[in-house]
Amino acid sequence: MTFDTELVGKIGSMALIDKADHLIDYTRVARISRELKPGYVWISSGATEIGRLDFLARNGYELSGENAKTDYSAQGQTILMQTYRQFVDPRYSVRQVLVEHQHFNDAEKCEHLKSLLLRCREQNAIPIVNYNDAISNEENRRMEIMALAQTTGKRVFECVDNDETASRIACLVHARFLLIFTSVDGIYADPDDPKTLIPVISGKDCYELMENVEEKKSYCEGASRAGANGAKAKLEYVKDAAAQGTTVFIANAKFTIADVLSSRAPSTKIGIGLKG
Repeated sequence: MTFDTELVGKIGSMALIDKADHLIDYTRVARISRELKPGYVWISSGATEIGRLDFLARNGYELSGENAKTDYSAQGQTILMQTYRQFVDPRYSVRQVLVEHQHFNDAEKCEHLKSLLLRCREQNAIPIVNYNDAISNEENRRMEIMALAQTTGKRVFECVDNDETASRIACLVHARFLLIFTSVDGIYADPDDPKTLIPVISGKDCYELMENVEEKKSYCEGASRAGANGAKAKLEYVKDAAAQGTTVFIANAKFTIADVLSSRAPSTKIGIGLKG
């Protein structure tokens, strides 16, 4: 199978934050940044939380009200991009790409985004993608999503969750690998028992694979451990990418990209025809 992009990767907000010091985890960002290269598309959450921590450190109080997320995001984006630019190999350009739901629900905008991301590879650049929280109004967005669903009758993508954004981009650029970095090692049969990590979810074809993914989603129902329900959402979001032939990894952000892709680090690997 031919792929247009080597890797689409995503890291979540909490995996980017040093909880003890309430700061961006510069060591982790530096490690990831040094592995990024042309042919990779990187989706990075974290702007809102980083902006909140930066505002709190500078002002001694937190913002309140419906606009707090907007203001934090606008402040955090500058820090997030500055940090990636500091550690990415200086031979490569770094390009910020902010997206919203319409970029995945409008065919012309979707094609424009795809072209932009594929040009980055040819132009020695690494795109860093995030949802554009700084100018996104939740109420308007939900009304737009509802209107799209009603008028088009088609499946509509919201993409506020960057797991969904990463999967949509993996489909868009036909990625060989989709890596979802999180704060745990993968998907567990028992969310309360780290020894029950599921190393592989596969099937002989996309239909059997989807059946097996649905089965594993049931393990996350009613889970008591924090983050387990997020695991269910991850499995739902990555289905389309896995069905098109992309190999998906859900892994802990404490490991390197190279170690996850080579199976030297634990993860849950999802794809067609994989060996257990």
